[in-house]
Amino acid sequence: MRYDVIIIGAGLAGLTAAAELCESNKKILLLDQEPQASLGGQAWWSFGGLFLVDSPEQRRMGIKDSKELAWQDWLGTAGFDKHEDDDYWGIKWAEAYVDFASGQKREWLSSLGIKFFPVVGWAERGGYLADGHGNSVPRFHIVWGTGPGIVTPFAEKVKEGIKNGLIDYRPRHQVIALEMKQGTITGVSGNILIESIVLRGEASSREVVGDFTYFADHIVVSSGGIGGNIDLVKANWPERLGAPPTNMISGVPAHVDGKMLKISETAGGKIVNRDRMWHYTEGIKNWNPIWPNHGIRILPGPSSIWLDARGKRFPAPNFPGFDTLGTLQAIQRTGYDYSWFILTEKIIEKEFALSGSEQNPDLTEKSIKKVLSRLSPGPTKPVKAFMENGEDFIVRDNLADLVAGMNKLTGDHLLRLEEVKQQILARDREMENAFTKDLQITAMRGARNYLGDKLIRVAKPHKILDAKNAPLIAVRLNLLSRKTLGGLQTDLSGRVLNDAGEPIKGLYAAGEAAGFGGGGIHGYRSLEGTFLGGCLFTGRQVGKALK
Repeated sequence: MRYDVIIIGAGLAGLTAAAELCESNKKILLLDQEPQASLGGQAWWSFGGLFLVDSPEQRRMGIKDSKELAWQDWLGTAGFDKHEDDDYWGIKWAEAYVDFASGQKREWLSSLGIKFFPVVGWAERGGYLADGHGNSVPRFHIVWGTGPGIVTPFAEKVKEGIKNGLIDYRPRHQVIALEMKQGTITGVSGNILIESIVLRGEASSREVVGDFTYFADHIVVSSGGIGGNIDLVKANWPERLGAPPTNMISGVPAHVDGKMLKISETAGGKIVNRDRMWHYTEGIKNWNPIWPNHGIRILPGPSSIWLDARGKRFPAPNFPGFDTLGTLQAIQRTGYDYSWFILTEKIIEKEFALSGSEQNPDLTEKSIKKVLSRLSPGPTKPVKAFMENGEDFIVRDNLADLVAGMNKLTGDHLLRLEEVKQQILARDREMENAFTKDLQITAMRGARNYLGDKLIRVAKPHKILDAKNAPLIAVRLNLLSRKTLGGLQTDLSGRVLNDAGEPIKGLYAAGEAAGFGGGGIHGYRSLEGTFLGGCLFTGRQVGKALK
């Protein structure tokens, strides 16, 4: 059977490309190895954050942003250093994306019925100089409805395409090879997997019950990265981040296995920047797991004390929410693959958000009443559930009992009470004046100059060891796999390039498989809100190119 376009992977990038192609009446085959329950892929599980520049939401919050400032931040964060080869197309995609995020992006999303939570979040705050890493201003726009809220409009367009006979959607179809004839990719072949009734995100069977071969004028690879394949993550681990972690929890389902990247490379596609990855340092083990080794990321405000495994406070600017990869590097240099937050209930009730649609039922369900309950005293219900059931949380009335519990949890007994106490007391003494030499306290106070942080994100600064702020809370932080920043090198039409830099006829890539554009739109680091955005942008661009 022959189609105009075959799309491999029914995640957000694949759905976006398919929805775009439906507008030109193309005949599309949409393949995915997972069951239909997982339509939307990783995006469905996301917090739904999107990077937007100079948006109405920003302006209403008093934020002054511009394309020029965003591009300054992007370049300072990306650290592109291979301008003539591996970063050549990534830079072009980055420039096009920042232009998109500053202009058409919000209007396009609004036309699809996508709305945003009114308070803009401030992710990756940086902590260096103005032209260094991080967002100069808040740009993290949370979709009203989180991950499902952004997947649904595209999934509905695809379902309409299926109904109209334009899209042939075949789940449980695992591509194992790209068919080639005279230098042109002409089709795909693979295994038909046994029907599965597992729920969304759960690992599904790989039992083979048949095979297939399909042909098309164009093939689009939108199969995601390697984040669910911890062995492959470790194999690609860069020396600059220290030794690969011994223990790591998974922030994405097991089907994010990276197999299509290897298959595309075998067909001649060039993979660049494969050692660039984006993994989080604030992972906690899910007490109610959905996929194997399931971890959840804490989205922290800036106030928690952050200690390494031996109880030493990380130096500036390794503060919560400032520099993900900088802190990852600092953790790996300790020789241990975990660290600690110590905080109070006042901090956790305002500063702990959990990443993921299922961890934010108020936003996911679009319930204004439930969202307003966040303003009530105490942590949110999902955070409270982790405090009560999560193995990484310790709650005690005093520091001695807290440190004893921390040592018991790990079994390493690396923490010395007096050393931990001295560091927190030193920090608390800096609270006596409105000025301080402690840069974390300066950052906390500075953050509250932004109305959004003051309202819902940053606790009023206070002494951690003051008895009136009890109980004390410790959280063991695990390394959490997430995103692949490198990938198949593509031009601005999404055409996959070979080692000579020439397009491979018939082969395209979008989303994480393409490094979110060009094989590495982010360079070495992300400003956040750019992964979903990168899937949307690359899927849209490929769809337009194939019209």
